[in-house]
This record gives sequence, structure tokens and C-alpha cells, in this order.
Amino acid sequence: MKELKVLPNAFSDEPCQHAYIEDLAKLEEKDRERMLESGVDVDGRGRAGTFVQMDHSVVHCTARQDGLEIMSTSQALEKYDWLKDYRWRLIRSDQDEFTAYARDKARHGYFIRALPGVKATYPLQACLYIAEDNLAQAVHNIVVVEEGAELNVVTGCASAPDVRRGMHMGISEFYVKKNAKLTFTMIHNWAENMHVRPRSATYIEEGGLFLSNYVCLHRVEMLQMYPTAYLAGPGATARFNSILAAPPGTYMDVGSRVVLEAPETRAESIARTITTGGDIISRGHLIGAAEGVKAHLECHGLILSEKGLIHAVPELEARVAGAEMSHEAAVGKIAPEEIEYLMARGLDEEEATATIVRGFLNVHLDGLPPELQREIDKAIEASQKAMV
Repeated sequence: MKELKVLPNAFSDEPCQHAYIEDLAKLEEKDRERMLESGVDVDGRGRAGTFVQMDHSVVHCTARQDGLEIMSTSQALEKYDWLKDYRWRLIRSDQDEFTAYARDKARHGYFIRALPGVKATYPLQACLYIAEDNLAQAVHNIVVVEEGAELNVVTGCASAPDVRRGMHMGISEFYVKKNAKLTFTMIHNWAENMHVRPRSATYIEEGGLFLSNYVCLHRVEMLQMYPTAYLAGPGATARFNSILAAPPGTYMDVGSRVVLEAPETRAESIARTITTGGDIISRGHLIGAAEGVKAHLECHGLILSEKGLIHAVPELEARVAGAEMSHEAAVGKIAPEEIEYLMARGLDEEEATATIVRGFLNVHLDGLPPELQREIDKAIEASQKAMV
């Protein structure tokens, strides 16, 4: 396995100032297109709010629905004294070199909050964008969904087309209160030589629901993330869905951990991975620590190259009697008989392979609005053509 040797001090952290932009349509076309590819529509159509941070500067922030708040984390900490008790509560600042760097040098990030009982009509969108080459971007994000509220957040993390190298460290802490619901979708679209280190954790109270969707379909030099969800209240639920593709030169170490620490909690972690020459470590860890919990872990991998690697690491940990936990892992190549079956029905070999890849990746992601699901489907369609 590849060692994670590259540290933040290998990149610049000099302030890169960008002016505030009232109308995001005034962004350069290349930046607008890059953001759209990452699920962020600068026109804000069908969005309840928008947050955009470029390098170290917040360049746009608007909320369009009463009861929803969106602002920079630094601004929110000045506005709400209680927020300091949420910051670094779920993630230790000394967890590793990357959290320590973010503790000392993070600039902004987003704060999103749904007030009690408020149900977002449309998703909120946030974009963390790197426009400067060789930059280390560190942010701290906090999302709070108050009791009985419902929120759908779409984040696009991306770099400008002319950026070749850099590092992104995103610390994210999510709080889902009693009977609240949070759907969080993250789409990564980085430069080929980017090093990406998200660190995230979620705390779900009684009856709360957390749905996490993660998509990365393009080359990134190194990606390492292992989000953890704590099911702290009876009847809480967490679901993780991941779609990953690793072209040559890519190293991904991605997974999810759920701690079922309250009775009658539920968890599911589903991963679909494809390699065309890159390396993927696909992890999953379910910890059943209370009575009546149910959890399932699933990892399916498809190898489309002689040089690619997929290493599935499923872990089940039952700490009490009666915990129901299961896992399913399968990694392999496309079976020749599948290709032959489609070719017998008029497809050539390339078309047959593309059809199988598309069907493998086209996983319906829970909680997505139809328009975003269509955008992800289009991204998968474009990516699978390049893969085969």
C-alpha cells in the first residue's frame, strides 16, 4: 500500500484574496463549468442557498428560505457563542498532521443550520474551490439540523482547470438533532496531482436520519477519508453510499465507520468501486454497541485493468448479544460470458463493456433531488466512456 508521506508544509498557505461576487454568473466560464461538473449550479436554480469559498476567501453566500442559515464558520463563531462547543467536539484536533494543520491554519469553511421544524424546500449548495496552483486549503465546516428539521446539502469540492497540484483539508462536523434528517452529498472533482484529506464525523440523536452520498469519478493523486457516524439516540439511522473510480495514477483510501451506540439503531454502508489502473482501499467498519441494532456493509469492486488494485476491508464488531450485522464484499473483473451475451445481441465488445460499467455504477442515491441525480448520472455516463 502507498504511504501517506505528503504533508501540508509541502504546499503554500499564503493568503490568496478574491473579491466578493454578488452574481456568480460573472465568474469565468471555466470556473462556472467546473463547479457545475461538481454539482454546484452558479445560477442557484432549485437551490435554497449557496456558499462558495475560493482558496481562502468566501466569495459568495446567500440563503433563500426563512429558517435556513448559511455563512462562513468564522462569522458564525462570532455570531453564536454556543457554537464553540460544537467545534472540534466530534473530531480531535490532534488526530493527525492534517487536523493539527486545520486547527492552526483553517480559514472559513461553511456553517449551515436548519432551525427547529424547518424543512428545506430545495437543497443548499456549497463549493470549496481551489483556484491557485500549489495551495494548501484548510477549512472547518459545521452543519446543525435542529429538532424536527430536514435539510439537503450538496457540496462540490473542486479545483480550477489550470490547477495542477495542491492539498485540501476539510474538517466537517454534522449534528442531526432529535427526529431531524440530513442528506449530505459530496462530489469531488480535483486536479490530477491533488492530495485530499477530508476529516468528518456526524452525531445523530433519537429518531434522526443521516444519509451520506459520496462521488469521485476522476483522477486524484491521493485521497484519504474515513467519516464516522455516531448513532447516539434510540432509533437513529445512518446510511453511506460511495461511488469511486480510480484511473491510473490515483490512490484512494476511502471508507466509513458507524458506531451504533443506542438501542434499535440502523446503519448501512454501500460502496461501488472501479479501477482502470489506480489503487482503491475500500474500508467499512460497523460497531454494534447496543441491543436491537441492525447494520449491513457492502463493497463491490470492478477491475478493468491488469494494473489496478481494489482492496476491500470490511469490519463487523458486535459488542452485545443480539446485534444483527452482516457484510458482503465482491471484487473481480467483468465475466467473459457477460460480454459475450451482449455481443450476441448486436453490441460490439466496447459497447458491451460500457453497458456493464454503466449498470454497475448507476446506483440510485437516496435523498437526492431528481435534477442532481440526473447530473450524477451524466457524470457517470461520461466517466464510463473514458474508462473503457
